[in-house]
Amino acid sequence: MIDRKKVEVCHTPSLYNQYKKDNQIVVVIDVLRATSAMCAAFDNGVERIIPVATLEEAQAYKEKGFIVAAERQGQIVEGFDLGNSPYGYMTGKYKGETIVITTTNGTRAFTTASDAEEVVIGSLLNLNALSEWLIKQDKDVLCLASGWKDRFCLEDTICAGAFVENLIASGKFISDEDSSIAAKYLYRSAKENHFAFLKASSHRRRLRALNLNEDMKYCLTPNQTNAIPIRKADYLVLLEE
Repeated sequence: MIDRKKVEVCHTPSLYNQYKKDNQIVVVIDVLRATSAMCAAFDNGVERIIPVATLEEAQAYKEKGFIVAAERQGQIVEGFDLGNSPYGYMTGKYKGETIVITTTNGTRAFTTASDAEEVVIGSLLNLNALSEWLIKQDKDVLCLASGWKDRFCLEDTICAGAFVENLIASGKFISDEDSSIAAKYLYRSAKENHFAFLKASSHRRRLRALNLNEDMKYCLTPNQTNAIPIRKADYLVLLEE
């Protein structure tokens, strides 16, 4: 009899304590746009990312001379170098660099999962590569959606559902929670055209108002990179197998 592992979905960081368990890999997801930007950064040669939850922490790093990215409400915070647009990391300018980043939702989810045994960064961009790696680990997996200010958001749930679908399809995982089953079926409804499915979603409306359609199209296009950011101590590096 196969000892199948669990893959579950937690829809917001505020619910994390109800889902966390020992010996578990946590996949932090913030599709629009923090975790997509992190994947793009590593794909373009960034060496290390330090996620921090607050602007105060980010400012302290900036005063020490670090390159700092800060986003709030979808926009770059005044006085900082970058926001969380994936395109900001694709210039080659930051190859070999360490970047500190704080965002409205994604970095908070990362710090919320600080007690997890292992944390990796997930997005639609690295969906298949990360799914294959997770299947090999033979551990329970929790997909932690960043949501929007502790509220449910559609795009992160769809991405989490994609991971659930892939892991269950391997025959090595099962899901028990309704949150995971719902995420899986939302993903199935959206997978033919994520961009169109999310047309009415709240965060897509926010980003469209900021003229960030190209960011959204990029972030919602699966499997553009094999980069898997993984936590080491309190920062992220590129997983190298």
